[in-house]
Amino acid sequence: MNMYETFSDEALIEKAQKGDSLAEETLLDRYKQTVKGKARFYFIVGADSEDVVQEGMIGLLKAIRDYRCERGTSFKTFAELCINRQIMTAVSKATRRKHAPLNNSVSLNVPIPGEKEDETMEMLIHASQSENPEEILIMRDSIDYLFINPSEIFSALEQEVWSRYLQGKNYLAIAEEMGRSPKSVDNALQRIRKKIMSFLAP
Repeated sequence: MNMYETFSDEALIEKAQKGDSLAEETLLDRYKQTVKGKARFYFIVGADSEDVVQEGMIGLLKAIRDYRCERGTSFKTFAELCINRQIMTAVSKATRRKHAPLNNSVSLNVPIPGEKEDETMEMLIHASQSENPEEILIMRDSIDYLFINPSEIFSALEQEVWSRYLQGKNYLAIAEEMGRSPKSVDNALQRIRKKIMSFLAP
């Protein structure tokens, strides 16, 4: 039995950061299932599932290296942040390489489709029930992923409506361009809003 298995994360971190390879290995084993659980939600263009897991493990290693207990955040929260960011960065880079002409920066000031047209992505972040900076960063990464990979949550029709909506067009203009009724476009925008809120929910 590994003598470190009963140690707390913080105790292992302290030892790992001082060069104790067994402490580092214990943390990697402890959080490997967390990495696999997060990796199953992502796909990297031109790679397989193990590559996604590998990116997550790199994120976990970065968390072990950079964690500082005096910041008041648990290692678990910090590790999940680092794992998410590493995987999302890899996904984003792969997607940009494949669809480089299609990917442009989108302001977080874009309104969320639906009834509350004055509610923006930026406002949603600041209105998050948690003011924890690590969780806010996770939400920002989730929004980045949403902009880059709309097909992950939207239907083909919703993607088309979403794309036009991000260009600043209202539902009447979108309906005219797509040859659809204003009601069908408005319904699509309502569904988009609900999916966005569900996707970003903690």
